[in-house]
This record gives sequence, structure tokens and C-alpha cells, in this order.
Amino acid sequence: MQHGRGPGPRGFLTEDEKNNLPTVTWALIRRILTYLAPYWTKFIMVFATILISAVLGLLPSIITGRIVDEALVGESMALLIRLLLAALATMLASQLVSVLTAYLNAWISQHIIFDMKNQMYGHLQRMSHAFFTSERQGDIITRMNTDISGVSGVISGTLSSILSNVATVVTTLVALFGMNWKMAIIGVMVIPLLILPTRTAGRTRWKLLSEGQAKHDEMNQLINETLSVSGSMLTKLFTREESEYQRFVKVNGEVTKLALKEQLSGRWFFLVMGIFTQLGPLLIYFAGGYLIIAAGETGLTVGTITAMVALVNRLYRPVESLLNIQVDFTRSLALFTRIFDYFDRPIDIQSPPDAVKPNVEGADIAFEHVRFGYTEEKDILTDINFTVRAGEMAAIVGPSGSGKSTIINLIPRLWDVDGGRVTIGGTDVRQFDLTWLRDQIGMVSQDTYLFNGTIRENLLYARPDATEEQLIAACKAASIHDFIAAQPEGYDTQVGNRGLKLSGGEKQRISIARVILKDPKILILDEATSALDSISESAIQDALEHLMQNRTSIVIAHRLSTIMAADKILALCNGVIAQSGKHEELLQQGGIYKQLFDTQFGRMLENSD
Repeated sequence: MQHGRGPGPRGFLTEDEKNNLPTVTWALIRRILTYLAPYWTKFIMVFATILISAVLGLLPSIITGRIVDEALVGESMALLIRLLLAALATMLASQLVSVLTAYLNAWISQHIIFDMKNQMYGHLQRMSHAFFTSERQGDIITRMNTDISGVSGVISGTLSSILSNVATVVTTLVALFGMNWKMAIIGVMVIPLLILPTRTAGRTRWKLLSEGQAKHDEMNQLINETLSVSGSMLTKLFTREESEYQRFVKVNGEVTKLALKEQLSGRWFFLVMGIFTQLGPLLIYFAGGYLIIAAGETGLTVGTITAMVALVNRLYRPVESLLNIQVDFTRSLALFTRIFDYFDRPIDIQSPPDAVKPNVEGADIAFEHVRFGYTEEKDILTDINFTVRAGEMAAIVGPSGSGKSTIINLIPRLWDVDGGRVTIGGTDVRQFDLTWLRDQIGMVSQDTYLFNGTIRENLLYARPDATEEQLIAACKAASIHDFIAAQPEGYDTQVGNRGLKLSGGEKQRISIARVILKDPKILILDEATSALDSISESAIQDALEHLMQNRTSIVIAHRLSTIMAADKILALCNGVIAQSGKHEELLQQGGIYKQLFDTQFGRMLENSD
């Protein structure tokens, strides 16, 4: 199993990142800039504050040099106090400017995230049902949350960091060469002595972190699988608690060993860095001392050397960060590339420009030579032809996997046909305004889905403006009102995630009540009573029959009672409607319907006897 991997340590790309490097084009850069363009005035302010902060950052080091040369050597207490106050003032001003920069960065990045999340959610809402059946839910959530939220790091981190580091390096170099060009050259030459050990130690830590991350992924996967509701049940039923515990102990031990190695590696890294950090200033002091003592450099003072040591130390982090621009830039582009990948997914099913909103009450539903396949290689439906007259109830039967659910999903355009057409009242459903079409159809699926909220919220999802009386009437018709009324919170009872606090029958009756509340012109039922016991089914059968009166209805049927009540039975086999007619005449004809009856429904009759 392949585990998700986050970005590696700063300065290094993971193997996944190396294998999936984004293609850098001007079109991609321009597209990214379109999200930044509305906030260009704020960006100018950010740049200005970064430049001011870089200049202010020089002053404490310069003032330190003056303190040594003028206040201490000159033995002027008044000057010392003035210089110390000036240093304090510059530090406070620098901190205030940094706060302003951070605020502007946060404001810009959060507004860009707001824009992108709205765009992403709106785009995904319009995507066809095919997208959600093929795309993993975890990937969708990652794009919506992790990837788009990562844009904040690009704006307030990568982009601002580059600007800040460039400003710091440029202003510091100007100050260094302005003080003494010879010492400035020596100071710049010292910088590689500080950076190279960091890169070497960083590679070692990166390797250990990568191995540790892989083991963490393995441990998280084990926890997720065995401590979930379904996983823990499976573990108990097969008495695998001890073996799973031993697996966890083994993986946890490997994680611990790698963590120790990484932490010890970090200690050696900081030891080396501490040595080189001290060595750098010593070399500058040596060079400065040589120039003053041996070479007789008159323009160089102890204060200048002190200030230059501080300024060279100030160069280390910005230079190291700028060396990682390629890595940061690559990761930033990869982030936007993943986001744009979703934005560029075409919306396959949408309203045509000249969409119509015809009255479908009393309209026939017709399938004319319909062909459909979930992939290009294989058709599920090859030549579907049938008509359901206005007010009729048609039952679709057929072997498992024969395409029954596919047929009903073509009516509200959850999928679009590959050939032929589906019409309502003679109008191709692809010519309808999509929202209007789906507003006319009420659909109850076998896999009932409830949102994690109250019963009331789930019911009002079908009709937000419904009154309390209409709500209760719909629930009474679905034989669920008494159950709801008996709950302490009544209609405000929480149903839990996916309705897990309710039984299958209770969820299905709420689902039926939701469709009753919608009051659709066309009714589609994917065996809406499959999760009900015989008593519950009998209780709502009258309600369903009342609901289907004067409505064109199509039902996927697994229960004999539903089939017997149908005006027309459609027997599906090998991608076509093999037989069509009433129950008795289909039995007399023999064929696929009689086979289904004998194997599935005949046993039900025997059991009922």
C-alpha cells in the first residue's frame, strides 16, 4: 500500500517530489499571479516594510561599532546612553515593522485562500457524478484543505522569505563594503564555512527523517485500520488482538530507533555548527587584527571589526535560505499544479446554453436506443428501449450488475448517455436546465445517506422552506413520525455520521419522508423498502402508493410485492430490456423474468407460505 508523503526537510526534495517535478511555464506563472493581482497594493506595502526592516536590522550592528569606538574608547557616558537608546529604538521599530509585515502577509494569504477555496468548492459542486465515483474522497479533501491552505505558506513563507532575504543580503553587503572592502571580502569568504556543514548534516537528517516518515505512515495506517469501527470489529471477530498488538510493537520500536538516530544526528549537527559559528568570527578578528597590527590599516577600528562580525553573522541565514530557492520554488509550483489540476477538470454534465424548463407533470419517460458504459472499453447498456407512460409505475428487475441502477441514474443526468437519448415529455433530458430537471425528480436510493446533523436538518434538505405541519405530514406518511416524536429531542435528534445512530429501516423511512416533502413530479426508487422489515414495509407501502399516484415512477424492485403492484415490468439482461409486460404474462412467456422469479421470488413465496 502506498502512503502519502509530505514534503521533505527544507533544502531537499523527496523521491516523490523528484519524480513529479512540475513543468515550469510562463502560462503557469501568469496563472498563479492572477490570484495575487487583486492584492497588488498590499504586496507593495509588504515589499516596503521588508525593505525598511532590512535597513533597520543593520543599525544595531553599526551602533555597536560606534559604542566600542566612540563611547567606550572615548569614555563618554552620555554618548553611551544615547547610542544604547538608539539601538533599543531601532530594535523596537524593527519589531513593529515585522509585526506589520506579518499582518499584511497573513491578510493577503488568507484572502487568496478564501478566493481559491470558494472557487474549488463551487467547481467541485458542479462536477459530474463520475468524478466522485473515480476520485478518492481523501484526495478531494486534501485539495480543498491541505493544498489550498498550503498557499498561505507560499505567500507568507516562500515569497516573503525570498524578498526579505534578498533585501537583507543586499543591504548587509552594501554596509559591509561601505565599512571596509578588504574585511568585507574576508567576511563573505567565511560564509561557505558556515553553510557547507549545514548542507552535509542536513542530507543525513533528511535521510533519517524520510525513513522515519515511512515508518510513521506504516504505524498510522495500522492504527487507522485496526482501531476504526469496522477494523476493531474484524479484529475481535477473528481474535487477532494479540497479533495486531505485536505488529504495532514492532513498528513502534522501529519508529523509536529512527527517531533516536535523527535526534542524535541533530545533536552532532548543532555541535559542528557551534564550532563553525565561533570559528567564523575568530577568522574575521584574526584578519582584522592582522590588518591593524601588522599591515597598519589606519581606517580600520575595533568597533568596525565588531560591527562587521555581527553583519557577517547576519548574512548566514538569508544566504542559506536563498540557496534553497529552487527547492522552495519547486514545491510551491507543485502545490499550485495540484490545485490547478482540479480546476482544469472539465464539467462534463451541465445545462446547455439554450436550456429549457418544460412542465413535466403528466409527461412520459422514454429511453430510445440508449447506450452507456462507465469506460470506453465496455458498455453496460447497449440498446435500451422502453417508455413509461404518465402516471405509470414501472419496475425494473434483473440479475445483479445488469445495469438497473445505471438506467435510473441516466434520468436525472447523474451520468449522460453515450448513444441514443432519454426523454421526458419528448424533450431530451440534456436540453433541460439541470437544476430544473433535478428539482422535478425525487429519488430514494438503496444506500440511504444522511448528513451528520438533526433529523429536521436532513428533512429540510429537500425543501428548506417547508413548514412544521408539512414536515410532520411527510413523516407520518412515511410512518416515521411516531418514532421521531418518541425521541427526547424530537425532530432535533442528532442522527450521527451517515445516520449511524439510526437503524437501516429508520434511515430509509426518513429518506422516504424527505422525498415526500420534496413533492416531485417524477419518482425514482432504488428498492426504497429494502432495509425495512415486513411490518414497516407494509406500513409505508400505502404511503408510497399514494405518493406515486399521478406521478410517473420507476422502481428497481427486489421485493415481489413491489413487482406485483407495477403497471409494467422491465426485465433487464445483457444490457438490453429483454422482456416487458405484466407479471402474469411475463411468467407465461418464460425467459429471463421467469428465471429470476424462480430463483429469487419463488423462494420468498415458499417462505411466506
